[in-house]
Amino acid sequence: MRAWVLLSAVLWYLTGVGWQRNSERTEKGFIYGKPGHPVKVYVKLHHNSPVLVCMDFKRAEKETVDPTYLWVGPNEKQLSGSNRINITNTGKLTVKDFLEPLSGLYTCSFSYKTIKAETQEEKIVKQRYDFMIFVNPFAPGWKGTCNESTDCEDTTNHNILQARNRIEEFFRSQAYIFNHDLNKTLPAMHFVDHSFQIVRMDSCRPGFGKNEGLHSNCATCCVVCSPGTFSPDVDVTCQTCISVQIYGAKSCQ
Repeated sequence: MRAWVLLSAVLWYLTGVGWQRNSERTEKGFIYGKPGHPVKVYVKLHHNSPVLVCMDFKRAEKETVDPTYLWVGPNEKQLSGSNRINITNTGKLTVKDFLEPLSGLYTCSFSYKTIKAETQEEKIVKQRYDFMIFVNPFAPGWKGTCNESTDCEDTTNHNILQARNRIEEFFRSQAYIFNHDLNKTLPAMHFVDHSFQIVRMDSCRPGFGKNEGLHSNCATCCVVCSPGTFSPDVDVTCQTCISVQIYGAKSCQ
């Protein structure tokens, strides 16, 4: 996202979110799997993931006999309930307080029985669903800032311009008080009209970058750098480093 900014920290705080657009969702906000197609999910840093359903949308609309669910995380180990991982009896997964190292491939194996009406013959059907979860560095407050606008960038630009105007007004007020204070106890402050400027910046925090090819459904998002890449500064590109094996690397080590 390109926005009017005073400091890069302001951009990190006010940037809008680009959510997954190619996944299947319901009114409850659940995200369903797609057989044979990994679903990309983008989670805000330090927030809970959406509810991932170990089932595709069409299957969920049908009756399921004796379903079983098995979730495997990015470390290829079976996931179970904990203070960070929540898995319901119906195969729904939520990851709490999402951090960079939690990014990666989450796989669910789903099996159920089918019964032929004529012969009562039972058959076990198995299906696998993959979810690629990435984290966005959006600080608390972005949603409250943007929830009344369809374009978060417009909202951000408006807020930054307001901040500029208020800073200008602050300096003018201080100059007025000084000029009318007979005791002259305030420090001298001088402000030249139109001397305060803002510039456009496009940046991501260290460990994050933008990649339209990899994240085409969230092209303007700052997304955690994948293994094999890193970003040491506020650039928008994750640089290649084959020795990096983690998400969100800030150096090539």
